[in-house]
Amino acid sequence: MTNTTDARARLYDIIKSKSFVRGHVVLASGKESDHYFDMKPSMFDPEGAEILADLISARIAETGADIVGGLEMGAVPLITPVSIASRRAGRALPGFFVRKTVKDHGTKKLVEGLSDVAGKRVAIVEDVTTTGGSAMKAVQALTAAGARIVLVISILDREEGASKLYADAGIPFASLFKASDFLNG
Repeated sequence: MTNTTDARARLYDIIKSKSFVRGHVVLASGKESDHYFDMKPSMFDPEGAEILADLISARIAETGADIVGGLEMGAVPLITPVSIASRRAGRALPGFFVRKTVKDHGTKKLVEGLSDVAGKRVAIVEDVTTTGGSAMKAVQALTAAGARIVLVISILDREEGASKLYADAGIPFASLFKASDFLNG
């Protein structure tokens, strides 16, 4: 894309056509809704993945983060493309993910992909935030491991409490889009 405005407009079109659905659903938070954002089709679309990675990487670059990751499963399709985009931009960010529960075999690690996050400045990525609880699990695991969270960034904020949760916790939060961008658009 030639510029951020064009990239964001194109990403909006991809999300609207591939990831935005109207109809009754129950969200991960347990809340019911008349619309749903399934970001996986947009994250796995080659053009969508590239634009997402570039936009998220550019926003993370402003924070001085050392590493990028998030909670399985929503963050996983974003981590590698963002890591690659950060390298292309001249500031390579290694990636990792946080398991929801520790495996009962192998290394039994909660944080996968990096051997140590202590002292690292971390950017957490997420596909969709509603209350913010999912990404907060990653924040808590990483903070307990000695990392410092410099940003939680979501593709889309459903505007149902995530920004307040992170503000109350003193954690910077951003999203590329808000649900109202699609509901009112």
